[in-house]
Amino acid sequence: MRRDTFLKSLAALAAAGTLPLTARAAANVKMMIPANPGGGWDTTGRALGKAMVDAKVADTVAYDNKGGAAGALGLAQFVNGSKGDPNALMVMGAVMLGGIITGKPPVNLSQATPIARITSEYNVFVLPANSPFKTMADVVAQLKKDPGSVKWGGGSRGATEHIAAAMIAKQVGVDPKKINYVAFRGGGEATAAILGGNVTIGGSGYSEFAPYIADGKMKAIAVTSGTRLEGSSVPTLKEQGIDVEIGNWRGVYGAPGITTEQKKALTDMVLAALKSASWAEALKKNDWTPAVLSGDEFAKFVDDDFANLRDIMTQSGMV
Repeated sequence: MRRDTFLKSLAALAAAGTLPLTARAAANVKMMIPANPGGGWDTTGRALGKAMVDAKVADTVAYDNKGGAAGALGLAQFVNGSKGDPNALMVMGAVMLGGIITGKPPVNLSQATPIARITSEYNVFVLPANSPFKTMADVVAQLKKDPGSVKWGGGSRGATEHIAAAMIAKQVGVDPKKINYVAFRGGGEATAAILGGNVTIGGSGYSEFAPYIADGKMKAIAVTSGTRLEGSSVPTLKEQGIDVEIGNWRGVYGAPGITTEQKKALTDMVLAALKSASWAEALKKNDWTPAVLSGDEFAKFVDDDFANLRDIMTQSGMV
């Protein structure tokens, strides 16, 4: 092949986004994080961005935090402002599905492009260090006595910890509609409320509270996993006679209107980053469980999980 013909072919492949990763110039990625700094989505997005740079599939990653409404505000900005951008990514997960179900925002997740599920994490429920309660049994006893007096702190309405609180109430014979759930715009705000004793009990991903649990500033009383987390002594809800198990997964979406070739290229970039040493370090540091799923399988998973969450939330009186 003549050199000029080869270069033209290379340019055409680059324009279509179908060059192999090793032959493409690294991208300048724009990462939408639809939450305030300090929470699980923020940590996930920045860890993924670092992994993309370290894996040399991105030259730079610019982060944009837009918190509120369980990610719906960030989703709206992403959908309306990133159309056709092959280098735009948005962090999302189960929390966003719950927020869409309860908040019914004007934008829809189906307007964006599913790329990959990347992690799964179970929630931990904690008490402020100065709480008069010591165990989940203490919290449940007070919940049965006066449901409104127990203030559950966590992420936005519809977050997995909100759903878990409603499921706990239902399991112990309390009307889920009577739970007093205090929603916060991000993990940082929820953490501050728990540390300040402004809520009775708080819930979030284990990694977010782990430093405070280790320092004795929070007392962990239950995890939402089926079995105890590796290396942890915190009992499950099931161990304590409460038949509740629920996980919190996180993933990434691409912009609306990108081509099939651009979607594949973006997916390849993300999957390459997930194989990096940087990402392996982030998994270990944050106690995340790898849960990689991409392509049509990921799109189907999101649809199925949305339907399951809607059923649970409807039964619990949250919708």
